[in-house]
Amino acid sequence: MKKLINSSETLVNEMLEGLVKAYPDKLKRIDNFDVVIRKNSPIENKVALVSGGGSGHEPAHAGYVGYGMLDAAVAGAVFTSPTPDQIYQAIKSVDSKKGVLLIIKNYTGDILNFEMAQDMASMDGIEVESVVVNDDVAVEDSLYTAGRRGVAGTVFVHKIAGAKAEMNASLQEVKQVALKVIKNVRTMGMAISPCILPSTGKSNFSLNEDEIEIGIGIHGEPGVYRKKITPVNQIVDILIERILNDITINKGEEIAVMINGIGATPEMELLVINNHLNDLLVKKDIKIYKTFVGNFMTSIEMGGFSISILKLDQELKELLDKKADTPGFKVF
Repeated sequence: MKKLINSSETLVNEMLEGLVKAYPDKLKRIDNFDVVIRKNSPIENKVALVSGGGSGHEPAHAGYVGYGMLDAAVAGAVFTSPTPDQIYQAIKSVDSKKGVLLIIKNYTGDILNFEMAQDMASMDGIEVESVVVNDDVAVEDSLYTAGRRGVAGTVFVHKIAGAKAEMNASLQEVKQVALKVIKNVRTMGMAISPCILPSTGKSNFSLNEDEIEIGIGIHGEPGVYRKKITPVNQIVDILIERILNDITINKGEEIAVMINGIGATPEMELLVINNHLNDLLVKKDIKIYKTFVGNFMTSIEMGGFSISILKLDQELKELLDKKADTPGFKVF
């Protein structure tokens, strides 16, 4: 195994320290916890947004802490849910007495631990609500989940709910717009190569040199099927057909698109993917309101990509356009 780390035991701690040292004017760390919060937390008269999960998906989630998105992010070990006490500390640190919304990806460990932390905070008198993101259309159940997995579409939830919270909306108003995003976002991904887990030095799955996996999960969970690699346009066709079969988007309706690299895919290739996807959607008379291309929800150095489609209405368009200023996502 070749990795630019000191040890797997210190990896998450050193990563979070490196992040807050890169943005000392915007971020801070809660002492003795793997939690990153906004420098000025808690923010008066504002609903706080808390998310998190296992490390290895950077910039998710700590990279989305900042104006217009999250107030706190909790980092577990690589591909491992954060513990309830870590999540509880995050909630306590950002609560401004206006309520806290937890944004949880649909993985069994995440749901159990976030809900336990929610109960702990509620016993302290903190008003806490939660939403669960399940945007992956590939599989209904997996190694880590009951139901669909939460993947890159989670970033749209952070962005839009975060924008609503900056408008001094109530906890219920922020929750409702988060649920609207969850209802209208779909994602599907694929992989051409695995990642190496720092704790074991081994790949989390294996693929033959000429093989790809359609519908892979962000922890390397099995997808729908494997096939021989083809030109990327054909792969885009497969993913977008699956997505559009799962959500009704009528001619003339507007969407936001996210082309997400999952760790090792060069921007050159992501832009080739976007080129074909754009042409494909134009032919279907689906209007692309905004496109995001980059690494938003990764799997360490796994090779591949995902496509997320968010169906928009006027409210979602306006919130998507609002300012966001975080290390991993900016809108000005």
